[in-house]
Amino acid sequence: MASSSVFSPLLRALRPSTSCSGRSSATHAVPADNSAAAVVAAGGAAPRPAPLAAVVSHRRELLLGTALGAAFLKAPLTAEAREVEVGAVLPPAAANPGFVFFRATPKDTPALRAGNVQPYEFILPPTWKQTRVANILSGNYCQPKCAEPWVEVKFEDDKQGKVQVVASPLIRLTNKPNATIEDIGSPERLIASLGPFVTGNTFDSDELVDTSVEKIDGQTYYSYVLETPLALTGSHNLAKATAKGNTVVLFVASASDKQWQSSEKVLKSIVDSFKV
Repeated sequence: MASSSVFSPLLRALRPSTSCSGRSSATHAVPADNSAAAVVAAGGAAPRPAPLAAVVSHRRELLLGTALGAAFLKAPLTAEAREVEVGAVLPPAAANPGFVFFRATPKDTPALRAGNVQPYEFILPPTWKQTRVANILSGNYCQPKCAEPWVEVKFEDDKQGKVQVVASPLIRLTNKPNATIEDIGSPERLIASLGPFVTGNTFDSDELVDTSVEKIDGQTYYSYVLETPLALTGSHNLAKATAKGNTVVLFVASASDKQWQSSEKVLKSIVDSFKV
């Protein structure tokens, strides 16, 4: 079964042209009934049956051409065709010169459409691009009652790093309905549960470098700095989490050693801007 992906309206796909101008105008008639097919020999000789192998070969060529054409139309597009720089579609961030402003809406993800996640926002450099979230990771298959965390949106830049929003059902972390992040526990307890969704594989408490707690518009956020040399996401990770409604929302920025050297301040600005 073909894989599927969830797209935000930011992602634009270039569709292959269906023009057939490159085809030859010449056509070859293929007899509908092989047994009745005949060729006339020179000199008015009696008709004789056309070679069956030639007819079969011609039909095979037609079928092969049709199959290849269908495969081309269904083939996944290149990364360049699927993505667009966010600076081309998002408004400038008024309070943060040099950045653009992203606010998620129900058009962006299945969870927002289902009301399982409250709208969130953050800033991005204009050269970043939104990338595909695989259907199996998007929560599309389990909304509105997902039992496991899912990925909301992802953005990246080859030179600076990547960010993603991960949402986790509150019931996975506490039995208290509409719990605040403080009800779940300390910053250390929360990251112990959600750490693998930061790193992409495993989490060790020794990788936690720093934590902080802040309130923004009455909403409490836990922030983290992690050094994760074995992480799939990157050796440097920043994260920010809060709980609202029946979901814990985790914002993660990741970078390799090379990316971190030049983009540490940019990634910190992005994470600092995150709000639900």
